[in-house]
Amino acid sequence: MLTIGFDTALDKMYVALKNDDKIIESKIVENKDGKYHSAFLISTIKDILKNNGFRPSDIDLITTDIGPGSFTGIRACITVARVLAQQLNCKVIGVSSLEILSKLANSNPLVALDARKHCAYLYIDGKIQGAVYIDKVKEIVENGNYDIITDSKMSEIFGGKEYLKSNPNLGEILVDIATERAKDSNCDWRQLKPLYIQPPPMG
Repeated sequence: MLTIGFDTALDKMYVALKNDDKIIESKIVENKDGKYHSAFLISTIKDILKNNGFRPSDIDLITTDIGPGSFTGIRACITVARVLAQQLNCKVIGVSSLEILSKLANSNPLVALDARKHCAYLYIDGKIQGAVYIDKVKEIVENGNYDIITDSKMSEIFGGKEYLKSNPNLGEILVDIATERAKDSNCDWRQLKPLYIQPPPMG
């Protein structure tokens, strides 16, 4: 099964190609030349397929990050995933950025990302808890034994591992989650929707 995964919801763009159980190529793209990294998504997908001798029609499964994260980035990867899956008539699976980041923990993960408005997007006990007030998250952290994964802003409050500092390849984690989930999922492109825990900004 040929799987391609991409994530433009977080600080960098991740694209990974997996054939059966083997990652055959992955790329990490940052903002450059004044352009947000998602502007390079289509060209990066084309390059990875071409470099490895595949055509879009060879893809069996598409997977993407559905959020939370950058509203622009979420819209970009959801749109590309839906259009490709519809045109290629292949499976598609969305995975939350919180679940992806939870795989960076050694055990008992707690993921807390900046949600603004004095809140953090919280993932614990294998579930997304939503946008939770920071004081409440502090209580949870103090009363539990968690391996904490955060972004740069939340690490100042909760400590733990700031995920970007380890330069993880989140694209490879994404395709690994999706290929396992695809065994039991319907994976229809019509069901792929962004995870907007809070409403997009106005304007």
